[in-house]
Amino acid sequence: MRAESIFKKKYPIKGFVYWKAEFGRDGRGRETGQLLVHIREDGRIRGRCGECDRPGPCHGHQPARKFDMIPIWGMPVWFLYARRRIECPDCGVKAERLDWLASEKGKTFLTTAFACFLGMWARMLPWSQVSQVFGASWHTVRMSVEYLVDYGRKRQDLRGIKAIGVDEIAVSKGKGKGVFLTVVYQLDAGFRRLPWIGRERTEETLGAFFKWFGDLRSGKPLFVCSDMWKPYLKVIAERAVNARNILDRFHIMKNLNEAKDQIRRDETRRLESEGKRPDLKKSRWCFLKRRENLTGDQATRLSELLSMNLRTVRAYLLVEEFQRFWKYVSATWAGRFLENWRRLVMRSRLEPLKRKAITLRGHKDLILNWFAARGEYNGGMVEGLNNKAKTRIKIGYGYRTKETLELALSAC
Repeated sequence: MRAESIFKKKYPIKGFVYWKAEFGRDGRGRETGQLLVHIREDGRIRGRCGECDRPGPCHGHQPARKFDMIPIWGMPVWFLYARRRIECPDCGVKAERLDWLASEKGKTFLTTAFACFLGMWARMLPWSQVSQVFGASWHTVRMSVEYLVDYGRKRQDLRGIKAIGVDEIAVSKGKGKGVFLTVVYQLDAGFRRLPWIGRERTEETLGAFFKWFGDLRSGKPLFVCSDMWKPYLKVIAERAVNARNILDRFHIMKNLNEAKDQIRRDETRRLESEGKRPDLKKSRWCFLKRRENLTGDQATRLSELLSMNLRTVRAYLLVEEFQRFWKYVSATWAGRFLENWRRLVMRSRLEPLKRKAITLRGHKDLILNWFAARGEYNGGMVEGLNNKAKTRIKIGYGYRTKETLELALSAC
């Protein structure tokens, strides 16, 4: 089978004909290791204006140019074509539109096939490696990713979204304030994706998302998973009036564990200053791990510590008692349990834990929304997607510009 017949079978182009294929040669007539595939227009089909897409008569041809195609057996492949100049009644003489180029107006030398090929590999490998393996420049790989992202954004369907997750990811931790991105995920079963990215983590940033999302969609019943970051809570309450804002289990337990660990550190320092036996030395993970995840030595050590009258032990037992909250089915009974647990904490004289209990009471209604969603939507989904985003950043060894980072995250 001839090479042009293979291209015609595997990559047909409407309105164009594969004329011949040959190996490229330099000025001395030696083969360069490249495959040149000559293309010419089908005379039966008129060309279209590159500006308005209207068909028109041919006014001549531009010089023949090379267009990047997918390599074969490590051999670069180029399409060679002399583009027509179209006489358009509205736009004048313009270069024709080529649908097989990765640009709506044909202002590129990258074919859609090669753009899709590079873009798919760029989802799995660092862009620099993709450019080295397939003989393309880094900017060509970026252009390919941009083409795929733009294609997807123009055709994404936002209808029927029932749940979204809002969070921020730290892009860099320089001197002073870190650099953050606000990410909004769709959490519906089978459609967990990243439809929107914003810069910084302010009220204006999340407000821009709801403006993009549309008032009609924002006003529908919706589940929104978020943490207790005040700017997010304020915007969600104002812009998504009928939404149920769910404060996820992950961040709540994380805050309680931070308070518990603070009590342990304070008591460790107090015991050292009083010259007493350092029972809490190297016991951090005994108190922070779930019991089923403890090693044998950690479980033994924890059993010994629980028999002692320590402030850390009291904090540990209170936090473990709070785990019962998530086992309730009724939001009413869960609310009663939360109030009773808060009273116990307020009488415990454990200041770090008391501050967390006061915070939980202030967000009681949002926490109980977890039961309205019946555990179907939670912050664990958001954290899982965040981990994928952070992994993408690590694979790329960081990105110099925010635009490139947003492209990489959207593509993945």
